[in-house]
Amino acid sequence: MPPRPGQAPPAPQPLPGVEAIVAIGSGKGGVGKTTLAVNLALALEKLGHKTGLLDADVYGPNVPLMLGTSAQPRVIGENRIEPLTVHGLKVISVGLLNPGDKPLIWRGPMLHSIIRQFLGQVEWGALDYLIIDLPPGTGDVALSLIQTVPLTAAVVASTPSDVSLQDARKAIEMFRQMKVDIAGVVENMSYFVCPHCHHEIDIFARGGAEKTARQFGVDFLGSIQLDPEIRRSGDAGTPVALGGESFEPAKALFEFARRVARKVDDIKSAAPEGIIQIQ
Repeated sequence: MPPRPGQAPPAPQPLPGVEAIVAIGSGKGGVGKTTLAVNLALALEKLGHKTGLLDADVYGPNVPLMLGTSAQPRVIGENRIEPLTVHGLKVISVGLLNPGDKPLIWRGPMLHSIIRQFLGQVEWGALDYLIIDLPPGTGDVALSLIQTVPLTAAVVASTPSDVSLQDARKAIEMFRQMKVDIAGVVENMSYFVCPHCHHEIDIFARGGAEKTARQFGVDFLGSIQLDPEIRRSGDAGTPVALGGESFEPAKALFEFARRVARKVDDIKSAAPEGIIQIQ
């Protein structure tokens, strides 16, 4: 249960065996945050890291569709949950518990409860990275997550458009106010390569996320192209990162994953005794 008014929340508790927890957030929906989270997790796994993926986007839990699974996790032992293993990833999503098109209509305390359950009752085992796909915005789920476990870092996803960047700035400020280290900003749908003339077309403008990163003093983690293959593969349950680093549509995503890994290493090495503190 969430703390009562005037009552301090309990201190965030580390997840045993999980070396780094990285949340992928955005100020608004429609920027491809889940696509980035899924491909980031798969790319890290392909690069040799033990990786888990927690779909905390309770309003639009699309991770099962993008990973091509509808299996339900098993309950084991003393009310513990065994995550699915899909494409080498350990995965949990509210979409696996509530499949189909029925919406979840939950109030704040229920959201807090499911987030705590996913983090505290799932048998994640030994992981190098746990990637968490947050819902868009700066609401209850993000706050519950930050209060429950010590996040190692947050990644803010945006498109280059001014509307998206305005909300991305709010996400940056939210993480800063909550004392969460920011790994950086990634620009999704940055450009489109015409299949006929092979020229790059800036559909949503370009470079805005990099400019925002400089403005806020955080790292720029790269530009991901607007590629129909990324969309098609996600819809088919076979994300492009499964094709490996040499697969052309996945190259920028692997570069993004390497930058995230390097930044997380920097953040961990700068923390006292390797522990990320949240105040």
